[in-house]
Amino acid sequence: MTEVNETIQPTLIQRARLWTTTPAGGARDVGLLLLRVVTGLLMMTQHGWGKLSSYDERAATWADPIGVGSELSLALAVFAEFFCAAFVVAGLATRAAAIPLVITMLVAAGIVHWDDPFGKKEMALLFLMPFLTLVFTGAGRYSLDGWLHGGDDKGSHG
Repeated sequence: MTEVNETIQPTLIQRARLWTTTPAGGARDVGLLLLRVVTGLLMMTQHGWGKLSSYDERAATWADPIGVGSELSLALAVFAEFFCAAFVVAGLATRAAAIPLVITMLVAAGIVHWDDPFGKKEMALLFLMPFLTLVFTGAGRYSLDGWLHGGDDKGSHG
């Protein structure tokens, strides 16, 4: 019976490690890489690029939710949704780059779509959470931030 317990016990401990709430560095960093790249590329391609490529046509009629004028409001949205998202994808100055994205999503959900049904706010709220997470966590080891700081990502977290 002792032999059986000795062979089963390490297996149970190894399995339990899969379900820990604080993943080991490698798993955490792969998760942050996926979060950054997928969310950032979706923001760039599905939102930022369209605004950037049609800036001239949209500038005069763009909403002015924060009272800075239509053109500047659109320019701020393009800055966040395309350029800051590109920095997030690369993992360069990730925490700083995520802040304008968080603000843009808060404005979209909390001001632009405030009176709309929840379905109109949902996309902004769904984008808000990964970018807010990156403000707190930083880019992770698999990023330009991590590479510039010797693989420890001290420049973008902790």
